[in-house]
Amino acid sequence: MGQADYEYDVIVVGAGHAGTEAALAAARMGARVALLTTNLDTVAQMSCNPAIGGVAKGHLVREIDALGGAMGRVIDATGIQFRMLNRRKGPAMHGPRAQADKRAYQESVKHCVERQGNVALRQETVIDLVTEVWTERSGVQARVLGVRVRGGATYKAPAVVLTTGTFLQAIMHTGETQIEGGRAGEGTTRGLSAALVRLGMRVERFKTDTPARLNGRTIDYSQTEMQPGDAQPQPFSFLTDRLQVDQLPCWITHTNAAVHELIRANLDHAPMFSGQIQSTGPRYCPSIEAKVVRFGERDSHQLFLEPEGRNTLEVYVNGISTGLPRDVQDAMFRLIPGLQHAQVMRYGYAIEYDYCPPDQLRPTLESKVVAGLFLAGQINGTTGYEEAAAQGLVAGANAVACLRHSEPLVLRRDQAYIGVMIDDLVTRGVDEPYRMFTSRAEYRLLLRQDNADRRLTPLAHQMGLVDEVRWQRLQAKERDIERVIRLLDARRWDDMSLTKLLRRPEVGWHELIAQVPELAQVREEVATQVVYDVKYAGYIHRQFEQVERQRRLASRRIPEGFDFSQLAHLRTEARQKLAKIRPVTLDQASRISGITPADVALLIAYLQNRSDSRSNSPRV
Repeated sequence: MGQADYEYDVIVVGAGHAGTEAALAAARMGARVALLTTNLDTVAQMSCNPAIGGVAKGHLVREIDALGGAMGRVIDATGIQFRMLNRRKGPAMHGPRAQADKRAYQESVKHCVERQGNVALRQETVIDLVTEVWTERSGVQARVLGVRVRGGATYKAPAVVLTTGTFLQAIMHTGETQIEGGRAGEGTTRGLSAALVRLGMRVERFKTDTPARLNGRTIDYSQTEMQPGDAQPQPFSFLTDRLQVDQLPCWITHTNAAVHELIRANLDHAPMFSGQIQSTGPRYCPSIEAKVVRFGERDSHQLFLEPEGRNTLEVYVNGISTGLPRDVQDAMFRLIPGLQHAQVMRYGYAIEYDYCPPDQLRPTLESKVVAGLFLAGQINGTTGYEEAAAQGLVAGANAVACLRHSEPLVLRRDQAYIGVMIDDLVTRGVDEPYRMFTSRAEYRLLLRQDNADRRLTPLAHQMGLVDEVRWQRLQAKERDIERVIRLLDARRWDDMSLTKLLRRPEVGWHELIAQVPELAQVREEVATQVVYDVKYAGYIHRQFEQVERQRRLASRRIPEGFDFSQLAHLRTEARQKLAKIRPVTLDQASRISGITPADVALLIAYLQNRSDSRSNSPRV
């Protein structure tokens, strides 16, 4: 028998949060997909915090759901505690978050993939990319043809999505101890980093940390503060009508001065401070040793004790990620209220891994130098399940669009948090693991978590990413919103319409029900949209005006393959950065770090002169 070859439309390498959403998206669009992972028992594994959502991250999950993704539906089905963060702030800042039953979540995602038509889920270890030299497109050096796996088989496809997470040449650190692996108990992936370098892509290193897990039976919860879930939990998926779930509490404790002194005394054993690790870690989710050093004036940091599931007593200690030695970790816990006698089930560790700086990608997440090769998730320098899943969905959809030569899924910054994130990655690059924040979005009032379906599901329907059930549900919702607004316009109170009355800060939905009892029958999701549409109409209108001004700039495209070196009057730094990023619009060029308004003005003038000279050239 000869060597085995398999043929597909799209190959997805890695079955974490990015890989599963990529495979599902491509399959929903009708492509034949091979989803390859080194271990079928770790599909959609929650390597770190067993939670989904949060501030800005919750927005991403709602947008993933609006585009037909699985993450929102799965967390609704497997969540053990639900909370809406930032309730005291305006609606643009509300962020849904849920603790997950870690094992149930993982199994549910795997089941989604297994029952999705057009997807072949296989246990394979990818060791190399199969490519050919290609010069058809400007700047493109190669075209992907498939992948090789351990054992001699080849999977052929014109589009490949890499979602390798933290597994590229990964090393785990616990004190001075170093073990190869991308996750505790698992190995690393070799060959792919070398393949990417061979093809002309830059590969660099990042690091992250994870905390210890404790046996809940050995925790004294009487010394901690209970943190319950919301009395009326809000679902993530627009397809989930109501959550009826028996919620488990989380618990809060704190470090103290004694813990911090212990950490300072052992910094020479911490890989980040001993020089053992040279790579950059996440600034917004630092290790406990980094927090103690950076915030030296503080003598306490909050810790959250989060259950990992309904059928386990394992507890995740959120807020104390570390790469310190085991004996130091043991000593730390003996000094923390409630944890003095806690048994460690898994020790924390730091992990170093390869990633590809994302400024090497197009806005579609396709490589600029390897046609048909898409990257998503932590390989792009991001951190977080939600960031990974969102990129995976976009990459999977665009892999299919590339094959069909159809319009790609490129979301604008005024259209989605996903659009903000991807534009940040490909335009500005990263110098630390990227995490989504509401502060990164310019048009937060337009990009609320509650209206993600109204923003994105019509586009998803056009691309074949959502089914008719979801589409019909959205249409019915829009009709209900219009009907209620017409009703409010028609009804009067003290010589004013109820619409005008609702604009008053002190008036809410319940006050309207007092005037029109039939409004009590309106579904909550409809009522919420009506209230926000009316109350924030003026602010929303102003943001749309800002968007339109920015869109006029964005519409000015830069020709593909444009030679920025010919811009003699442009600063050398500006020419170099434009040549590196290769923006496709003037708007994108304006957001590149180091590009000034004067640089953009010169570029506009040059492109205009170029266009004028072409239009005035004699025709033969």
